[in-house]
Amino acid sequence: MLAGSSDRSRMTFPTAVDLQIEARWVIPVEPQGVVLEAHAVIVEADCIVAILPIAEARQRFAPRERVELGEHALIPGLVNAHTHNPMTLMRGLADDLPFMVWLKEHVWPAEAKVMGPEFVRDGVELAIAEMIRGGTTCCNENYFFPDVQATTYAKHGFRSLIGLPVIEFPTPWAQSRDEYFDKALAVHDELRGEALIGTAFAPHAPYTVANESFERIHLLSDQLDLPVHLHLHETADEINDSLRDFGMRPFARIKQIGLVNERLIAVHMTQLGEAEIHDCAAHGVSIVHNVESNMKLLSGFCPAEAIRRAGVNLAIGTDGCASNNDLDLFGEMRSAALVGKLVANDAAAMSAASVLRAATMGSARALGWQDRIGSIEVGKQADLAAVDLGTIESQPIYNVVSQLIYAAGRHQVSDVWIAGVRKLRNRELTGMDTSEILSKARRWRERIATA
Repeated sequence: MLAGSSDRSRMTFPTAVDLQIEARWVIPVEPQGVVLEAHAVIVEADCIVAILPIAEARQRFAPRERVELGEHALIPGLVNAHTHNPMTLMRGLADDLPFMVWLKEHVWPAEAKVMGPEFVRDGVELAIAEMIRGGTTCCNENYFFPDVQATTYAKHGFRSLIGLPVIEFPTPWAQSRDEYFDKALAVHDELRGEALIGTAFAPHAPYTVANESFERIHLLSDQLDLPVHLHLHETADEINDSLRDFGMRPFARIKQIGLVNERLIAVHMTQLGEAEIHDCAAHGVSIVHNVESNMKLLSGFCPAEAIRRAGVNLAIGTDGCASNNDLDLFGEMRSAALVGKLVANDAAAMSAASVLRAATMGSARALGWQDRIGSIEVGKQADLAAVDLGTIESQPIYNVVSQLIYAAGRHQVSDVWIAGVRKLRNRELTGMDTSEILSKARRWRERIATA
């Protein structure tokens, strides 16, 4: 036997992997508030396979690509739990107006003139670019032409839950109730097996959807195990109109139909009583907080901390750019934390850690994807965002999670991965033609402004 051969036989060689991301801080979100210093996240194909100290990772793994993030926090990709992303092309179209005036006199007439497959495609592309640059890796979409949306999201490898719209009046997408349902089921069937794309029913709101449609959605949601993405209790007028027309509040109406369950994604929820909050907790409802849109349209204040403390799953969304006017979840998280304290009259309400959790794990749970995304855990998809905290605006750092919520901004997102694929590299989008996206946005501006 050659000298040293037995030693060589006992040697272990580093395991080859696709990607090793080394960060000053890794914030897994699950468990809440935990911060791992000087850790690496190991990715093979689209999944996280290990999380461990950097020194140990360098001994155990031989990555094909190593990314060193010296002054960065690595967080789960943010999940925007309520969007109307084609409406990025209406950003700033009708500002400083009350909700119903904004919707009925400006947004709906403008949509009637321009809505179509090209409008949806170009608006979604603009939104994808904006979301990736802001650390968002997944969205819950709610708009027309869901087939075009899905094709566009899939083309750019962006994770999304596509809403199948239902409303009681004709649009360029469908002309009748039956056509809405026929097209919804056709799109759902076409998207079966898509790795990054799912579907949900998206009835617009209780004031635009009849009981017959809600009953049909309830039946199909149960049969197909699909979420129901619904604007609900958005304004005081919605409540008053429902009491006049149905003799009950909207929440009670959909509960009577059977839609108050673990598949319901209830959006806005600014008008809630204590009993309704506890009903949501008891039935597993997810509530999506859209604080900036609610403030801008004077819709009211969602009692987010009361919801969270009651055990309801709390998610965060931006709403559409026609009412917000951005897709900035960092801004949304900061607003949610600050406004949440005022609404609860408690400085400890909506803590930084709980808000970050709402925009990641909470939003993932609302979509039914909590086993895939929303936290940095072994076995989950590698949807990740790196935030550069080595900037003037973020120093000094005493609590990295607080710094992310109260001081950092989307401009500090440097790198993003979706299912292990690099989508943002040193603030530069990969695989997207920025100049063409901007050119299309300007052309739509000219068309909409003169329509």
